[in-house]
Amino acid sequence: MLEAIEKIFGEAGCDTVYADLNYVKRDQPNRIVRRWRSGKFSKLAIRLGWMPPHPTFFVRRQVYERYGLYRESLQFSADYELMLRFLYKYAVSTCYLARTIVSMRTGGLSSKSWKNRFLANREDQLAWKMNGLRLGLFTAILKPLRKLGQFF
Repeated sequence: MLEAIEKIFGEAGCDTVYADLNYVKRDQPNRIVRRWRSGKFSKLAIRLGWMPPHPTFFVRRQVYERYGLYRESLQFSADYELMLRFLYKYAVSTCYLARTIVSMRTGGLSSKSWKNRFLANREDQLAWKMNGLRLGLFTAILKPLRKLGQFF
């Protein structure tokens, strides 16, 4: 898997690479409950609530050095803010590896409860503001809705 990421970085010269992810049951890691097929990146897709799965997101060191690290002040959305900053605000180059490279167990902090999901959505909106970006009219609504298709 890492060889495929390295190959894309080398051949395509991208600043970031992302791929697909499967969510698996916490107590049954062989049982897939949600398939996150990322698809190709576009700035419009971000405005329509898209983001790549953060555990599949690889970044060249120079990008971190130039545009900064994770903002640890965000409890739920540090990964979203980072990808928004890199891909949308600074438009670093990115490549999509159309392959599942991560299986992640369900039950993370942001999806643990409806309250946490709500707080994460508010932090997502804050991420736009922190970067001096204008949140799209439907971005906050579409981001959680886009995930519904991953269950089928």
